[in-house]
Parts: sequence; C-alpha cells; structure tokens
Amino acid sequence: MRILRHFVEFPAMLRGGVVALGNFDGVHLGHQKVIGAAKSLADARQVACGVMSFEPHPRELFDPSATTFRLTPFRIKARLIESLGLDFLLMQRFDREFASHTAEEFVLQVLVAGLGVSHVVVGYDYVFGQGRVGNVALLQEMAERCGFGVTCIDAALAEDGKIYSSTRIREALASGRPHDAARLLGRNWEIEGRVEHGDKRGRTIGFPTANIEMAEYLHPATGVYAVMAGIDQGGATEWRPGVANFGKRPTFDDQDVLFEVHLFDFNGDLYGRHLRVGLVEYLRSERKFSGLRALKTQIEEDCQAARQILAKSGAR
Repeated sequence: MRILRHFVEFPAMLRGGVVALGNFDGVHLGHQKVIGAAKSLADARQVACGVMSFEPHPRELFDPSATTFRLTPFRIKARLIESLGLDFLLMQRFDREFASHTAEEFVLQVLVAGLGVSHVVVGYDYVFGQGRVGNVALLQEMAERCGFGVTCIDAALAEDGKIYSSTRIREALASGRPHDAARLLGRNWEIEGRVEHGDKRGRTIGFPTANIEMAEYLHPATGVYAVMAGIDQGGATEWRPGVANFGKRPTFDDQDVLFEVHLFDFNGDLYGRHLRVGLVEYLRSERKFSGLRALKTQIEEDCQAARQILAKSGAR
C-alpha cells in the first residue's frame, strides 16, 4: 500500500479509483464497513482503491489544548488500513490552508482535479469543507455535475443495537471496559510505541517492565490490565501475555503518567524495540500501598489473575 501526504501531484496510476472518505479514528467495525464497500466497488471495476484521511486529526488543529483522544495515531491507522487490502492511503496534511477549502472547493480541487475519483464512499454522517458545512446531500449533488459516483453507507449497528462510533469506544476505555471497546473495534485496542528506559524500579521487586510513551493516545482508565503484547520481530510479531499498569504509581508519589508492561516468562532486552500492547481486561484501579512488600504481593495476585483471564479468553 502506498502512503501519500498531499492531494497535489497524485500518481496517475491511482487516478480514476474509488476512495473512502473520513477520519476513521479507530478503524472500528463501522469504519470497516465503509472501507469494505469501497474495496468491493473498486474490485468490480478493476480500479485502484484507497482511503483519504487527515493528519493531524482536525480536532488537534482547532483545539490544540484538548486532552489526548486519538484511538489510532498515524502508524497504527496506516497498518490497520493496509490490512484491509487497499492500494493507497492519502493521509492529507490538515493545516489552516487545507481547512480553508470550502465544501465546493474540496470537491472540485481535491476530489476531481486532485484525485480524479470515479467514485467515493462515505458514512451517513460525513461532513466536509470549511465550517463542516458540506454534507452527503451536497456531495451527491456535486458528484452528479462532476461525473463521479457516491455511495453513502447507512449507520452500522453493533450487537447491542447501538451505532458503532469512536466516541463509544473512547467512553468504554475511559471507564475501564476494554472488552466493550474490543467488541466495537473487532480487536483489542492497542497502544504501540518504542520501549523507553525508565527508573527500573520493577526490576528490584522481580517484575521488570517496558515503558511506552502515551503522548498521542487517548488515556484509558488508570489501573492494571491483563494484556497481550506483540514484540516486533522485523516482519513478524511475537505475542506474549502480561500485565500493564497505567497511572502515576502513587506508592512512589510519582506525578508523571506512565504506561508500563510486564511480560510473563520473558527475559529478553526490549529497549528500543517496538511493542504493541492490546488491553484485554481491566483488573483493578490504581492505589497506594504501604510499601514494596505489599506492592509485590499485589502484583503477584495481578499476574495470577491476568494469566487466568488470558488463558480463558484465548487472546492472541
């Protein structure tokens, strides 16, 4: 899959294709329905198929002081979209200049002149253009005049009868319900990053941890989780069970929020390696212990509980 960063000078071999439009934060099962419809249309017509999304997320441009909310930063979103078998991902740079395009300019300059689309696929609630004034009705009206097709996908419903949405996933994670988030995503929600050096306190009590930066991610509920961690092996991923703690570690009176992962039965060196950590189940909230002995006893109980949960769940 080719990754492109601007609609200008779009490759000729990809023009005339079918494009799914949207932010697709999370690439959840509802998003996959939109992207899947685009793929089916492109395959039937034997043309290129891709996704057009935005980086950074528009919310980050218009409200830079907002708390972190991203479910899938660039790297993860690209990997998930590639797994759907597409030819390209246009991760359009979203800045003030691009945001100033009116809805009509977006259609004429970006979709028609830039990408040369033959067909676009959007969700029922898709909006576009300066001030988000463009909607599906306007897109369909302009498409008819400009000579390309539009498919609008109705709201996809989860098993509980409610609409798949990134907002519901964020709420589930913030409430310590990773299993509910997983049902909407179709997979465990993952945090991915390069393992950094920490203070190595875990080693002193027999539970070494790998620390991952959380700067770009939504912050889930603080506490302890049963997790599956994927170690990047250069083209393959080795999955191992473990536990993770997200929080400020009140026993040590720390103030910085950290995400620390302990892998079961693992003695290798992870520093500098990329690690994917999927949250499987929430074990307990974060709390302060009277000392290292009490903390160690609780971690042992956490590990035992996580092993049992992961064995029953069949998580990879």
